[in-house]
Amino acid sequence: MEQAAADAPGARSVPVCYRHPDRETGVRCTRCDRPICPECMVDASVGFQCPDCVRGGTSASDDTAPAPADTRPRTLAGGTLSRDPRLVTKVLIGLNLALFLVQLSLGDVFTNQLDLIGRAYVPHLSGIQGLTEGQYYRLLTSMFLHGGYVHILFNMLSLWWIGGPLEGALGRARYLTLYLVCGLAGGALTYLLAASNQPSLGASGAIFGLFGATAVLMRRLRYDMRPVIVLLVVNLIITFGVPGIAWQAHIGGLVAGVVVGYAMIHAPRERRALIQYGACALVLLVVAVLTLVRTLQLT
Repeated sequence: MEQAAADAPGARSVPVCYRHPDRETGVRCTRCDRPICPECMVDASVGFQCPDCVRGGTSASDDTAPAPADTRPRTLAGGTLSRDPRLVTKVLIGLNLALFLVQLSLGDVFTNQLDLIGRAYVPHLSGIQGLTEGQYYRLLTSMFLHGGYVHILFNMLSLWWIGGPLEGALGRARYLTLYLVCGLAGGALTYLLAASNQPSLGASGAIFGLFGATAVLMRRLRYDMRPVIVLLVVNLIITFGVPGIAWQAHIGGLVAGVVVGYAMIHAPRERRALIQYGACALVLLVVAVLTLVRTLQLT
């Protein structure tokens, strides 16, 4: 009876990707009509095509065929498809874990040199420390530090669940750019609004940026938005409900993720790179302005 029920018509309302049977999808290749997941989608002039159709779409005898580099399968955002669509996510997780082990080994002497702080006297270090002293590298280095086992466990699980599929949809270069830009945006807003002597660290700003971009992607693909909305709401409740969390980093990263994610996912094909990286440059300009304003306030 159980097998019959599983095979009954309509038991699965959403088809699965022909290359990844564990992934449901509502998108089909415009050529062969096979279901394809975000990782397998190649942006076409109309809709999306599967990698197989793209590879076989150009005849070798066609003298007007574009160069091989122009016919490589592309992701939804225009990135090159890769054999391991989660490679950057794995590297980011590995880097965060490695630095956390260094933190555990060296203690506060190491962490206090790299976390995000505006202007303060820091134990174990000489003199006044912070971004106001020209230590702007802290905006970047603080993204890869964590304050404890629960902190890094929660962030790395979120990065794996959210980041992996998003990397497959954007491609490695665009995904890494999104991650770093969102992390910097979260750090800049923290620097602007938090107390100058309040240290901050963690990948949460970048991860909230991935949340924002994922919501944009799901809306573009017309997926059910409820799971990501519920997950985002829960995280925002935790952000504002638990003491000691730098909500500024979460909000800054989230806003940057929506802006950059929208540009990457909705950019028209003919001006794709200009719009995508132009949006990143615009957000980085805002980061620079916020950093400058706060530095002038504190000096």
